[in-house]
Amino acid sequence: MPDRGVAAARVPYARLLAVQLRTSLLTAMQYRLNFVVEGLMSLYWLGWNLLPLLVLFDTRDSVAGWDYPSALVVIGWFVVLRGILEGAINPSLTDVVERLRTGSFDYVLLKPADAQFLVSTSRFVPWRIVDVCGGIGLIVWAFAMRGAAPAPGDVAAALGLLAAAIMVMYALWILIVCAAFWVVRLDNLAFLLSAVFDAARWPVHVFRGAWRIVFTFVIPLALMTTYPAMALLGTLDGATAAGAVGGALALLGLSRLAWRAALGNYTSASS
Repeated sequence: MPDRGVAAARVPYARLLAVQLRTSLLTAMQYRLNFVVEGLMSLYWLGWNLLPLLVLFDTRDSVAGWDYPSALVVIGWFVVLRGILEGAINPSLTDVVERLRTGSFDYVLLKPADAQFLVSTSRFVPWRIVDVCGGIGLIVWAFAMRGAAPAPGDVAAALGLLAAAIMVMYALWILIVCAAFWVVRLDNLAFLLSAVFDAARWPVHVFRGAWRIVFTFVIPLALMTTYPAMALLGTLDGATAAGAVGGALALLGLSRLAWRAALGNYTSASS
C-alpha cells in the first residue's frame, strides 16, 4: 500500500483549490436570484456597520486617540475580514461537525490528500466578495477624507498583517473543529466566537484594563483589525508588527498540532 503522506505530497493542491472554488461558484450561480439578494443584503449590513461609528463621532472629534477617518479604516478591515470569514473559512469548517456526527468524515480520510486541506476548502460562498469589496471601499473613502494616500511601504505592511489576521481567524476556527472530535455539539462555542469577533470593529484602544489584554493576547482581535489599520495609517512600529506576525504563525502551528492530535483520536461514528 503506498504511503499516505507521499501520496498527499503529490497532490496538485493549487488545481484542487481551483476545482473547489469553481464548484462553489457554479453551485451559487444555480440560484442567481439568491446570489443577487444576498449581495444586496451585504450592502445593507455594510451601512448598518457604519451606524454605531456615526453615532459615536457625532458629538466628538476623537475616541481613545482615534479620529473618525482612522476609525473608519478599522471598520473597513473588519468588513473585509468578515467577508473572508463568512465566505471562505466558516462555510467549510462548519460542515466538519456534521461529517463527524454522521460518519461521512471517513470518506475525507480515504482521499489521497491532506484531510485538513480538504475540509478547509470544501465550500465557499462567492457572494461574500461584496463584503470584501465594500470594506476596501470604506478604506479608500477613509483615506479620501484624510486627504492623503497611504505610503507604498505602509500598504505592504498592512497586507502582511491582513495575511496574519486571516491565519489567526483560520487557526481559531480549526481549534473549534478539533474540539468537535470529542464534543460534537459545538454550536454555542462557534456562535460565541463569532459574537466576540464583532468587537473587532472597534480599535483595541477603546477597551480598557483586562479587556484590552484579552482582545490583544487571548483572542487577538487587535491583530485582526487594529494592527492592519495602524500599519496602513503608518502608526504601527516594526516590533509590534513582527510580534503580531510571529504570534499568528505560532497559533497556526498550534492549530495544526491540534488537528493531528484530533485525527489520532478519531473514531468513526459509522463503525
